[in-house]
Amino acid sequence: MLARIAENIYWMARYIERAENTARLINVTTNLVLDLPRRTNVGWEYLVERQGTEELYDSLYEYIDEKSILKFLISDNKNPKSILNSLQSATEHASSLRDIIPREAWEQINNLYSTAKLNVQSGFTRKNRHLYLHSIILGAQTITGQLAGTMYQDAGYDMLRMGRNLERADMTTRIIDVRSADLLEDEHEDLTPFDNLQWVSVLKSLTGYQMYRRIVQVHVQRREVLKFLFQERKFPRSFYHSMCEVESCLLSLPKNQDCIDIVNKLQRFVIKKSPEKLLQDELHIYIYKLQFNLNKIHTCIARTYFISGT
Repeated sequence: MLARIAENIYWMARYIERAENTARLINVTTNLVLDLPRRTNVGWEYLVERQGTEELYDSLYEYIDEKSILKFLISDNKNPKSILNSLQSATEHASSLRDIIPREAWEQINNLYSTAKLNVQSGFTRKNRHLYLHSIILGAQTITGQLAGTMYQDAGYDMLRMGRNLERADMTTRIIDVRSADLLEDEHEDLTPFDNLQWVSVLKSLTGYQMYRRIVQVHVQRREVLKFLFQERKFPRSFYHSMCEVESCLLSLPKNQDCIDIVNKLQRFVIKKSPEKLLQDELHIYIYKLQFNLNKIHTCIARTYFISGT
């Protein structure tokens, strides 16, 4: 496979996943605003901080408020990680892959971007925001299903899966980091109802609430949620599951040993660590280490398989 094609497939998948997970993060934060007491700070600013775009935000906006942050995260064309920019980038990459991906998938990617752009004002109002963001999540999942069911599963499909799972692993850590950053005293076992509500929101933002209750079979609490989302092998949005998927893809590709070694090292780190025992500051450092190693995996993949090396 040409390096240019491999790179376009990989980034197309990452951008689609990024748009979906940004929509998830905004949606769950909006729900918390409605569910928690008015005096509770749900931390809109954390969304920008954990996205790694706080300097850009500060250069563009005077105030840190819900309206400004939503515009920045949903539609701002100066924010490369906004939902519309992510979908536009996915569309641009997909347009060069019309001979590689099924026509129906290309049409769905293009339609998702067009619809999201047309209805963007809905995302700024609390009344319509859930439906708008849900349409983006559902559209992204439809694309994922179409590609899984119809794309020829050669090296190109491995590149697509790697891109999707690396982005998913990264966004899972960011969602946990954002939503746990402003939780009430979560070090205590006797969780308050609002603590419980926020940890439920973490699970729901990853569509993991029902699977958590089915597998863990205990009330939602910090310790078990962290173990489930970081270490559960069979839950598709857990960090460890994503790393296993990346490893599976690499095993099918040539010149893979350097990248596999980095993935295996990260897998061992995740399994041996006990994230549920970490206090909030320690959890943030732990997440930073995971994200640092995800960047190392990406760098290795780019250096090995992409023409640009980035």
